[in-house]
Amino acid sequence: MGMLCAVTFNQYGRLFYLDPGEFQPQVGQKVLVPTDDGPEVAECVWAAQWVSDDTSGFPKMLGLAGDDDLDRDKQLRARKAEAQVAARKLIREHQLPMKVVAVDHVDGASPQTTIYFTAPHRVDFRSLVRDLGATLKCRVELRQLSARDSARVQGGIGSCGRDLCCATFLTDFEPVTIRMAKDQDLPLNPLRISGACGRLMCCLKYEHPLYQDFQASAPAVGERVTTDEGDGKVVAHSVPRDSVVVRLDADGSRRVCPKASVCGSRKLFEDRYQASS
Repeated sequence: MGMLCAVTFNQYGRLFYLDPGEFQPQVGQKVLVPTDDGPEVAECVWAAQWVSDDTSGFPKMLGLAGDDDLDRDKQLRARKAEAQVAARKLIREHQLPMKVVAVDHVDGASPQTTIYFTAPHRVDFRSLVRDLGATLKCRVELRQLSARDSARVQGGIGSCGRDLCCATFLTDFEPVTIRMAKDQDLPLNPLRISGACGRLMCCLKYEHPLYQDFQASAPAVGERVTTDEGDGKVVAHSVPRDSVVVRLDADGSRRVCPKASVCGSRKLFEDRYQASS
């Protein structure tokens, strides 16, 4: 058990969890976060509170940001904005099919600007890098992002109305297949099962094991079953409610029955055999 707080470097950006140590940051306060390039300023979006998990592996907060830290952060953001404008201008001049997604800048003895972009295919940007280096007067590196990585960097709102998983808590992208959508009886319409990145939604992976477990233990669609209200045929599954939809033989009506209360065809045959013997 320990204390954790959550911070973000950009508004509505990805959350990072820290051990606040001796500090008690409040929501909206600027704090110092350890990174590979030194301390960076971030905003606290979740005040420090006790959690039941082991917090020994989380990075420790370096403290609350002072005026000097805020001034440095303001200059850094201005430098990033300048690099973004210059990159977009030079991309148009070079007529390259590139879209700037994000910019990162590191000050120091050898300042470096990293520009993240998307493109429909591999791009020869060697001349662009030279012009950017001359314009920004620092070392420039360009990195091409995939569609999913682009969505993670930019952030956004998913079809569920919540922030994108990849931009908040999802750290690794796991394979998502069309079979997962079929197993969940979802319409195979790309507009319905694709995320902001244009790829299959990552949340299909979250719920897939639940559907697999349900289908392994529930009577299949079309199977004859017996219920508390009579015999019938399974016409649909309702996995979130752990139920099956049965069309009764008596009047043709449909009933939503808990899976545990429905006996499959084999069980129905055994019960009738025992009753008749």
